[in-house]
Amino acid sequence: MIEQTIANWHDHLRGKFEGGLDALLHDDCVFYSPVVFTPQRGKEITKMYLNAAGATLGGDEPRPGAQAGSGDEKKGFRYTKEVLAGNQAILEFETEMGGKYINGVDIITCDDDGKIVEFKVMVRPLQAINLLHQQMARMLEKMKG
Repeated sequence: MIEQTIANWHDHLRGKFEGGLDALLHDDCVFYSPVVFTPQRGKEITKMYLNAAGATLGGDEPRPGAQAGSGDEKKGFRYTKEVLAGNQAILEFETEMGGKYINGVDIITCDDDGKIVEFKVMVRPLQAINLLHQQMARMLEKMKG
Protein backbone atom coordinates (compact mmCIF):
# COMPACT_ATOMS: atom_id res chain seq x y z
CA MET A 1 0.00 0.00 0.00
CA ILE A 2 2.67 2.53 1.00
CA GLU A 3 4.54 2.03 -2.28
CA GLN A 4 1.78 3.67 -4.33
CA THR A 5 1.29 6.44 -1.76
CA ILE A 6 5.01 7.31 -1.89
CA ALA A 7 5.03 7.16 -5.69
CA ASN A 8 2.12 9.62 -5.62
CA TRP A 9 4.02 11.79 -3.09
CA HIS A 10 7.03 11.98 -5.42
CA ASP A 11 4.75 12.79 -8.36
CA HIS A 12 3.12 15.53 -6.26
CA LEU A 13 6.53 17.08 -5.52
CA ARG A 14 7.21 17.15 -9.26
CA GLY A 15 3.83 18.78 -9.90
CA LYS A 16 2.58 15.69 -11.69
CA PHE A 17 -0.02 14.29 -9.29
CA GLU A 18 -3.57 15.30 -10.07
CA GLY A 19 -5.38 16.45 -6.96
CA GLY A 20 -2.14 17.25 -5.10
CA LEU A 21 -2.21 17.25 -1.32
CA ASP A 22 -6.02 17.20 -1.28
CA ALA A 23 -5.91 13.76 -2.89
CA LEU A 24 -2.96 12.51 -0.81
CA LEU A 25 -3.98 13.54 2.71
CA HIS A 26 -6.69 12.03 4.89
CA ASP A 27 -9.11 14.61 6.32
CA ASP A 28 -7.89 13.78 9.84
CA CYS A 29 -4.17 13.74 8.99
CA VAL A 30 -1.79 14.66 11.82
CA PHE A 31 1.42 16.58 11.09
CA TYR A 32 4.37 16.50 13.49
CA SER A 33 6.77 19.37 12.87
CA PRO A 34 10.39 19.42 14.02
CA VAL A 35 9.87 22.97 15.32
CA VAL A 36 6.33 22.99 16.75
CA PHE A 37 5.65 21.31 20.10
CA THR A 38 2.08 20.15 19.51
CA PRO A 39 0.79 17.88 16.75
CA GLN A 40 -1.02 19.77 13.98
CA ARG A 41 -4.35 18.07 13.30
CA GLY A 42 -6.37 18.11 10.09
CA LYS A 43 -5.85 18.24 6.35
CA GLU A 44 -5.83 22.04 6.02
CA ILE A 45 -3.11 22.69 8.63
CA THR A 46 -1.06 19.76 7.31
CA LYS A 47 -1.31 21.20 3.79
CA MET A 48 -0.19 24.60 5.08
CA TYR A 49 2.89 23.14 6.79
CA LEU A 50 3.83 20.92 3.84
CA ASN A 51 3.42 23.79 1.37
CA ALA A 52 5.52 26.07 3.60
CA ALA A 53 8.19 23.39 3.89
CA GLY A 54 8.22 22.91 0.13
CA ALA A 55 8.62 26.64 -0.43
CA THR A 56 11.34 26.85 2.23
CA LEU A 57 13.36 23.72 1.46
CA GLY A 58 12.80 23.53 -2.29
CA GLY A 59 11.36 20.88 -4.59
CA ASP A 60 12.29 17.28 -5.29
CA GLU A 61 14.63 18.25 -8.14
CA PRO A 62 18.22 19.58 -8.19
CA ARG A 63 18.67 23.30 -7.69
CA PRO A 64 17.46 25.17 -10.80
CA GLY A 65 20.30 26.40 -13.00
CA ALA A 66 22.89 24.15 -11.38
CA GLN A 67 25.44 22.77 -13.79
CA ALA A 68 25.80 19.02 -13.73
CA GLY A 69 29.07 17.96 -12.15
CA SER A 70 29.63 21.31 -10.44
CA GLY A 71 28.64 20.00 -7.01
CA ASP A 72 26.09 22.81 -6.84
CA GLU A 73 23.27 20.53 -7.97
CA LYS A 74 23.50 18.64 -4.66
CA LYS A 75 22.40 21.67 -2.64
CA GLY A 76 18.75 21.38 -3.65
CA PHE A 77 16.27 19.23 -1.74
CA ARG A 78 16.50 15.55 -2.53
CA TYR A 79 15.55 12.25 -1.01
CA THR A 80 18.58 10.00 -0.45
CA LYS A 81 17.03 6.85 1.06
CA GLU A 82 13.65 5.18 1.37
CA VAL A 83 12.43 2.40 3.63
CA LEU A 84 8.91 1.18 2.87
CA ALA A 85 7.05 -1.44 4.89
CA GLY A 86 3.35 -2.10 5.33
CA ASN A 87 1.63 1.26 5.69
CA GLN A 88 4.75 3.21 6.70
CA ALA A 89 7.62 4.89 4.94
CA ILE A 90 10.79 6.60 6.10
CA LEU A 91 12.25 8.95 3.53
CA GLU A 92 15.65 10.48 4.33
CA PHE A 93 16.35 13.86 2.74
CA GLU A 94 19.08 16.45 2.51
CA THR A 95 19.39 19.98 1.27
CA GLU A 96 21.35 23.13 1.89
CA MET A 97 19.76 26.34 3.07
CA GLY A 98 21.54 29.55 3.95
CA GLY A 99 24.88 27.77 3.69
CA LYS A 100 23.78 25.15 6.25
CA TYR A 101 23.56 21.44 5.53
CA ILE A 102 20.17 20.02 6.48
CA ASN A 103 19.52 16.31 6.92
CA GLY A 104 16.24 14.79 8.01
CA VAL A 105 13.56 12.18 7.61
CA ASP A 106 9.90 12.21 6.68
CA ILE A 107 8.02 9.42 8.45
CA ILE A 108 4.78 8.84 6.58
CA THR A 109 1.90 6.56 7.55
CA CYS A 110 -1.06 5.84 5.28
CA ASP A 111 -4.37 4.12 5.86
CA ASP A 112 -5.65 1.11 3.91
CA ASP A 113 -6.98 3.45 1.20
CA GLY A 114 -3.52 4.96 0.65
CA LYS A 115 -4.36 8.31 2.26
CA ILE A 116 -1.64 9.85 4.44
CA VAL A 117 -2.86 9.84 8.05
CA GLU A 118 0.39 10.90 9.72
CA PHE A 119 3.35 12.93 8.49
CA LYS A 120 6.27 13.38 10.89
CA VAL A 121 9.40 15.38 10.08
CA MET A 122 12.68 15.12 11.99
CA VAL A 123 15.69 17.34 11.18
CA ARG A 124 19.34 17.58 12.19
CA PRO A 125 21.78 19.22 13.04
CA LEU A 126 20.75 21.84 15.61
CA GLN A 127 21.88 24.77 13.43
CA ALA A 128 19.64 23.47 10.65
CA ILE A 129 16.66 23.22 13.00
CA ASN A 130 17.19 26.81 14.17
CA LEU A 131 17.45 28.09 10.59
CA LEU A 132 14.47 26.04 9.47
CA HIS A 133 12.42 27.37 12.40
CA GLN A 134 13.16 30.98 11.37
CA GLN A 135 12.48 30.38 7.67
CA MET A 136 9.30 28.37 8.26
CA ALA A 137 7.93 31.03 10.63
CA ARG A 138 8.44 33.67 7.94
CA MET A 139 6.89 31.49 5.25
CA LEU A 140 3.84 30.60 7.39
CA GLU A 141 3.23 34.29 8.17
CA LYS A 142 3.50 35.11 4.48
CA MET A 143 1.06 32.32 3.58
CA LYS A 144 -1.47 33.47 6.19
CA GLY A 145 -1.45 36.91 4.58
